[in-house]
Amino acid sequence: MLTAIVLLPTAMAALLLCLPRSTPRTLFLTAWVVTTAAELVLTVIVWARYRADGGMQYETRARWIPSAGISYHVGVDGLSLPLVAVTCVLFLACALYAWRETRKVREFAALFLFLQTTCLGLFVALDLILFFVFFDLSIVAMYFIIAGWGHQGAARAALKFFLYTFIGSLALLLGFIGLYLATDPHTFDIVELTRANPLAGRSTYGALVLLAIAVGLAVKTPTVPFHTWLPPAHTDAPAAGSAILAGVLLKMGTYGFLRIAMPVLPGAWRDHALVFVVVGVVSVLYGALVALAQNDFKRMVAYTSVNHMGYIILAIGAAGAVGAGHEEARRLAVTGSVFQMVSHGLLTGALFLLSGVLYERGRTYEMSAYSGVAGRAPVFAAMTGVAAFASLGLPGFSGFIAEFQILTGSLGPEPVATGLAVLGILLTAGLFLRALQQVFLGPLRLPAAAPGADRPFPDILRHEALAIVPLLALGVVLGLAPRFVLDVIEPASRAVLELLAR
Repeated sequence: MLTAIVLLPTAMAALLLCLPRSTPRTLFLTAWVVTTAAELVLTVIVWARYRADGGMQYETRARWIPSAGISYHVGVDGLSLPLVAVTCVLFLACALYAWRETRKVREFAALFLFLQTTCLGLFVALDLILFFVFFDLSIVAMYFIIAGWGHQGAARAALKFFLYTFIGSLALLLGFIGLYLATDPHTFDIVELTRANPLAGRSTYGALVLLAIAVGLAVKTPTVPFHTWLPPAHTDAPAAGSAILAGVLLKMGTYGFLRIAMPVLPGAWRDHALVFVVVGVVSVLYGALVALAQNDFKRMVAYTSVNHMGYIILAIGAAGAVGAGHEEARRLAVTGSVFQMVSHGLLTGALFLLSGVLYERGRTYEMSAYSGVAGRAPVFAAMTGVAAFASLGLPGFSGFIAEFQILTGSLGPEPVATGLAVLGILLTAGLFLRALQQVFLGPLRLPAAAPGADRPFPDILRHEALAIVPLLALGVVLGLAPRFVLDVIEPASRAVLELLAR
């Protein structure tokens, strides 16, 4: 089942590329939507059959390069299944959002389908080299999406994105090789490495391997100071590309910490947990402060991703730093970090699609160019308001559940760091309220490229609503009834903490 879920999008992409460019664009778009919808249906079936307390499930293992200890090994548990689900939801939303795309539609759809395979493959991979292959291929696919369909300056932004993340992936590979060499018999299998704990009692070697892996994953997350590729990549990417970049690709970094760094290197993680706490807090505050200074709506949302990813790094760092008697706090921190990945994927994906709606009307992201838009597009204004309030952690939305668990789980072991991180919530509230007030309230003012005062400023169109409303609805559902997701995550969180305690 997992292999079918992973490979189906690429199979459809190959089929689309075999069709002539003269084929009606609606055929390419329909095939894209149908494929992503089928992926979501298959994932729902997997979720329905998943047993929360059953550990790793749907495992498939096949010989790949046995002489080097490399295998095709995939499976899902409570860490990966929620991310597989949110990936399928976001790719379907992007397919619907792109319904009116006219530029090289065949290639656009094929690249997104291939990118979906790389994202799903990484989240189910249980072999380090398989993880690395999908990690690198996602960089290639996103590079072409930014460069081929981005805005002015896209070529430079795509190059910066590729070079930064590719260098990070090389550091990641170096760490993986270090783990391979430390294990006897040599293997890249994540399950076997976790069971073996190969670097127990080897603090210096473990610290160096953790450094290499942490740098590679921190670039992808990204955390301060490895974040500088993110704002230009988001600003110049097409809206659908930004939604996937923030909603899915950034989670590859934080997921890697939970899947690989913490359970495979428990001793090194405990020894250096404070470093991750500090990096997390700095990312929270820096991301919020810089976002507050932005006049570009999309760039502002991009910096809030640095802020939200910082909460995850704070939580997993605090989970390693706590001592005896804080088991419940540690579980809350890890569970909250996974829930934050899901929540951030849905809400920030919606915000980036909404920023695309704004750009389609006004041809600019500059907030100072707009005013009073709510009078012309009340549904668009309401949807943006919901997304903004949800993203800043208002009760009733998924962001509140995630941040509450993270802050509650981190407060006991790291009270000072957690107290500083709370300031990030205040800053996030301020920046979103300022943006909403500037763009949607006050007297009407539109950019010169937008429809004039004598013509209507189009409100949300049908395909845009079909893409964005479900993301916001899921944010509300997870905020009011999160139990069905938490029941899946919590057993996996306990398993990670048991491994970390060795």
